[in-house]
Amino acid sequence: MTVYDVAGKLPGTDVLLDHCRGLAMLDAVLSPEREGRYYSFHSRWSGGGQLASMCNGQGDQYSLVFSAAGVYIRGFCHESLMSPYGPLADGSPWPGVLDSVPEVFRAYVEEPVFTDEDGGPVVTACLWREPADTAWRTGTIDFPEEGDDPEDADGAGYLFELLVDRSAEAYQEWAGYYHETSVDLDAVRHVLALRPLTAPVVTALNPGTDLAALADDIAEIGYPAA
Repeated sequence: MTVYDVAGKLPGTDVLLDHCRGLAMLDAVLSPEREGRYYSFHSRWSGGGQLASMCNGQGDQYSLVFSAAGVYIRGFCHESLMSPYGPLADGSPWPGVLDSVPEVFRAYVEEPVFTDEDGGPVVTACLWREPADTAWRTGTIDFPEEGDDPEDADGAGYLFELLVDRSAEAYQEWAGYYHETSVDLDAVRHVLALRPLTAPVVTALNPGTDLAALADDIAEIGYPAA
């Protein structure tokens, strides 16, 4: 699944925003130590925008910037042949990935948090959506045919897996693998639905933490409180 497929499967911006909040809240409960988290959300990011992010600790990452201009999505899969650092690249983003990004989002292309030490964009997949758009947009890309899985050449299928499949079951399966624990499905449904966080829900997910310990995370994520 390339970025083209992801563009056709992502929901509208409001639904995506709420889902990203839910993912971040679930990971905050399951992983009280921040360095162990996979998903994060900052409701008061730079310039009045909001930032959803993923980092797997092995080099793969994504960033979604929600702002008045719309939504800008950047993903980077370090094993992708489309990586600026890969054997088929010259140190620059793969042709077409960023070429068509509207001017209103160009500041995010060059955002230091999303670039390397030389100022080069760290990206293998990119999507965006302005308020007037009726669908997600991408660049026109000639994907490489080499590699183990040419149909996921940019890593988009892996990177955005839980944004495409937003079911509680998908998160439960993923979390069981990543966090190495059995995750309560009803509690996952509660959080992904953005219902106010309660003590019983927190305990069902992780008996080792509580609402008081999550206060800063709840505020940072902008998650509804009971």
